[in-house]
Amino acid sequence: MTRLARRLLIAAAAIALAPPAWALGQVPYIAAEAAPGAFPVVQGGLAAPLHVDAEDYAGVQRAARDLATDIGRVTGVTPPLATDTAPGAVPILVGTLGHSPTIDRLAAAGKIDVGAIQGKWEAFRIQVVANPMPGVASALVIVGSDKRGTIYGLYDMSEQIGVSPWSWWADVPVRHRDTVYVKPGTYGEDPSPVRYRGIFLNDEAPALTGWAKEKFGGLNHQFYEHVFELILRLKGNYLWPAMWGNAFNEDDPLNPRIADEYGVVMGNSHHEPMLRSQQEWKHHGSGPWDYAANGEVLRQFWSDGVRRNKDYESVVTIGMRGDGDMPMTGDAAAANTALLEKVVADQRQILAREVNPDVTQIPQIWALYKEVQEYYEKGMRVPDDVTLLWCDDNWGNVRRLPTAEERKRPGGAGVYYHFDYVGDPRSYKWINTNPLPKIWEQMNLTLEYGADRLWIVNVGDLKPMELPIEFFLDYARNPARWPKEKLPEFTRAWAEREFGAEHAADIADIVTRYGRLISRRKPELLDANTFSLTDYREAERVVADYHDLVARAEAVSKALPADTRDAFFQLVLHPAKAAAQVTELYVTVGRNRLYADQGRASANAEAAKARALFQADADLAKEYHALKGGKWNHMMDQTHIGYTYWQQPPVNFMPEVRELTLPAAASLGVAVEGKTQAWPALAGKPVKDAPILPDLDIVNKTSRYIDIFNRGRKPFAFAAKASAPWIKVSQTTGTVTQETRVQVSVDWAKAPAGSSPGSVTVTGAGGSVTIHLRALNAPVPADGQPAFIAADGYVAMEAEHYTAKADAGGAAWQKIPDYGRTLSGLAPFPVTSASFEPGQGPRLDYRVYLPQPGPVTVRAIVGPTLNFVPGRGLRYAVAIDDEAPRVVDVLARNGIADWYKSVEENARLPISSHSVATAGYHTVHVWMVDPGVVLTKLVVDLGGVKPSYLGPPESARLAAR
Repeated sequence: MTRLARRLLIAAAAIALAPPAWALGQVPYIAAEAAPGAFPVVQGGLAAPLHVDAEDYAGVQRAARDLATDIGRVTGVTPPLATDTAPGAVPILVGTLGHSPTIDRLAAAGKIDVGAIQGKWEAFRIQVVANPMPGVASALVIVGSDKRGTIYGLYDMSEQIGVSPWSWWADVPVRHRDTVYVKPGTYGEDPSPVRYRGIFLNDEAPALTGWAKEKFGGLNHQFYEHVFELILRLKGNYLWPAMWGNAFNEDDPLNPRIADEYGVVMGNSHHEPMLRSQQEWKHHGSGPWDYAANGEVLRQFWSDGVRRNKDYESVVTIGMRGDGDMPMTGDAAAANTALLEKVVADQRQILAREVNPDVTQIPQIWALYKEVQEYYEKGMRVPDDVTLLWCDDNWGNVRRLPTAEERKRPGGAGVYYHFDYVGDPRSYKWINTNPLPKIWEQMNLTLEYGADRLWIVNVGDLKPMELPIEFFLDYARNPARWPKEKLPEFTRAWAEREFGAEHAADIADIVTRYGRLISRRKPELLDANTFSLTDYREAERVVADYHDLVARAEAVSKALPADTRDAFFQLVLHPAKAAAQVTELYVTVGRNRLYADQGRASANAEAAKARALFQADADLAKEYHALKGGKWNHMMDQTHIGYTYWQQPPVNFMPEVRELTLPAAASLGVAVEGKTQAWPALAGKPVKDAPILPDLDIVNKTSRYIDIFNRGRKPFAFAAKASAPWIKVSQTTGTVTQETRVQVSVDWAKAPAGSSPGSVTVTGAGGSVTIHLRALNAPVPADGQPAFIAADGYVAMEAEHYTAKADAGGAAWQKIPDYGRTLSGLAPFPVTSASFEPGQGPRLDYRVYLPQPGPVTVRAIVGPTLNFVPGRGLRYAVAIDDEAPRVVDVLARNGIADWYKSVEENARLPISSHSVATAGYHTVHVWMVDPGVVLTKLVVDLGGVKPSYLGPPESARLAAR
């Protein structure tokens, strides 16, 4: 008996708890200390040898080598790997059922139970087995139902011992362990409900292309080996290769062969049929890409493609779009569907001739992308064994999902989704802008409506999309592991795996908050007017949110071990800083232009600040490119500032700013909250309105600001005097060099009851401006029940802060944590529920106090989900008190301009009109009508809602006594 086996048999210590999140959501089976029945992977400086039969797949043997390497990286002891010698006394036995004599003998002898995975798709088991064969005291068996099942088992163990799937792609370091044990028992994963799960490298120039050319000489097999390994470590199985100027099969003939050896299923994009890239047509095609006029040439072109790849595991895209990913015709109604159906029929004849006479055994997809979906809706059909690949709108909103009848098709359905896009209304390719709750909401719909055969997501350059890629593939692999309630747990487990337990909670919160902030509007869509500079202090709050996020991320970065900071920069700090800087840049440009119109001397300072932020963006990209000695050079080459139309600019352009030529003498200027004008009026620029502050009310007890600014270069002294003792001014005297902000509030203990006018007079530099105000000291009569209180002309309520709710018919409104732009979303579940008659479905109640009777508008902010079920709307119903429910169709206005607005704002903004007969307490009822609506916020507009991007902040609430 070997020393290692003897130590196993005499071990008596309890099994130490494994770190709780070395792997995401999985049952932990790794321990740091020995215990009865535990298997010693590494103990006492010795590593258990790995054994893989020579008959097993090359991909399995390669993944076993990776596991051996990973064990060495973690412990400093690399185990030997054998394929042609007898196992040692305490080995790790790796193999695939039907391809490993060793594993098959264990199964036949009843030493391992493989009944649960036999014949299944990509399942595996990891089991500690005592005395599995003569001379073997104990073994750790990693067995797969098929090639990828075994590979997943190997990488599962790598992850559990502490090797992140992103170890190479994001430089996540491993933590050293002296000992590694596997707890006694059986572990593993069953088949995924989504058969094919993959990524699409697209829009890959200039970043990914430039990087790969520098590091590998191009997108060759040396590059793709890293992609293949990543996909398998993430338990994905499918890839659409890069296509912008690239031809996977021809750029490097080793590409397809090595993909198959690794175990990655290959396909081609939605517009590249029959395993041939668009670039190959440019190289080998002759004549037009037109089947009616050039069918013989196209048939030969396609025949050559499928013949070349027939021995490799592939999913074949069929059908045909126009050349260069364009429509075949500008009008779907004019499309020759008979010709397109003939294209498909001829392609299947080619497949039957070149690959398999039983063409139904060849995985095929028909991508219903853009106008192709319209062909389907107008009657075009493909054989039932072909998978219908439904698509989103390129902005993460699925356009259509299978009906009950379509779910009967043996070919099933899938979805082509986007994390990156080139096209209207703007290309977005720079950084990750895909919050996990939104991905969950859409892919949960996809799963529940039976589109589970194939999920493919456009990830652009891959590198900036690490977190959403992992979530997308992990959710596809095991959706039951990640219900909506556990979304915060996913980010927490991810943070702990990558950076350790000490800062995991903070990191998870940073990542989650980043997702919420970036979901407000993608950086490419920002401009100087996006956020209000005058109302609700919106622009200031948005910038402050980002400042807080970056400050927290920088604090965590400093506290982390030095060897994790590069990974933290890539995965957490860089996206936070990048988004923060670009957002502040546009806000600053907007402020510069406003200040220039007002004649503020500080307009010039804002111009300088904007230029500094523009340079900071460039410097941040350089910092990224310098990581690891330039390992990621070019990965942030994507331009993203200065859009003028849908396509990105060739280089980043500094937005236009204005500078003023200031007189030497001081000159008083005053601006007030809520107004773009300034006083006194500038020569030639008359001001129509008097300077009036927004109301001050006892409900919100907020302050309002007055900006006192200089229109010249010389400083001046100012004084601010209130007209009544109950008016509080934060600074009554001072010196203004460029500008000073004074806060005005009310001492409510001294203020007169009811509505009281007042003013603050500002003097300085020989000028004087009187700012008028009104204090509303009318306390709300409390009745002991919770309610939101109207003030400033509205009541704003986060959706999750309902007063009461009532379920109905087996359906209920439930929270999707962190969904949307401000807090969370509420959606009806189950998402497959039938529609309800208005007023009969699940209900949300929001109790409000309204100070006067009259007409009101109920404004909702809902997710941009589309009507994914044909013939059904996307509706909810609203009523105030006992009035009849008003049905609101979220998609009542859904022209191209409406869609543009919805994806730009990542929200829809439906409204309904109502009237209340009396002042006092009322209840706003919201009913489910159709599933799919995600409510994030409600605003009862009494006529006072000001223009803003995010809507007014949430109103004050009276709590229940």
